[in-house]
Amino acid sequence: MASSSGKLTLALLLSSLFLHATLAEIVCEELPKDLCAFSIASSGKRCSLETYASRGGGVEYQCRTSEVIVQRMAGYIETDRCVRACGGDRDVVGISSDALLEPQFTAKLCAPACYRRCPNIVDLYFNLAAGEGVFLPDLCEGQRANPHRAMIELLSSGAAAGPAGSQSLDDVAASPAPSPM
Repeated sequence: MASSSGKLTLALLLSSLFLHATLAEIVCEELPKDLCAFSIASSGKRCSLETYASRGGGVEYQCRTSEVIVQRMAGYIETDRCVRACGGDRDVVGISSDALLEPQFTAKLCAPACYRRCPNIVDLYFNLAAGEGVFLPDLCEGQRANPHRAMIELLSSGAAAGPAGSQSLDDVAASPAPSPM
């Protein structure tokens, strides 16, 4: 009996640990550098990798909670598969629309492997593009039809002039994240 009681106690302990891990909140400041970018805290705010000067004079990285709110997703860490499929970089500092100016990035973002399967990343860039006055589905359509012209139009719109502001970009977009193509 003592051995079954010990097994039961161990089983209960392990289940409570798994339950705690499942219910654990995602806090950006507690995420390691390699999971920060493209993650969303349990509060619904996007995580952003930031730099700061260390005491030794070097540059350190820390995950911070941004003011950018995601309306339909919370407590989410993007998969490495989606980061690769979309051409993302977990070492990117801040949240910016600058990547939209890179034709290789836009091609990957608009490809079905990303656009149809990675709603978190698509939502992020949908809202960043909207903040620059660009409708991501139109940009993707243009990118498929004529990538060079799509980049010229994006540049002429003034897109990617600087990092995203602290206002929720969901408020800027008139419509929700695009439906799969």
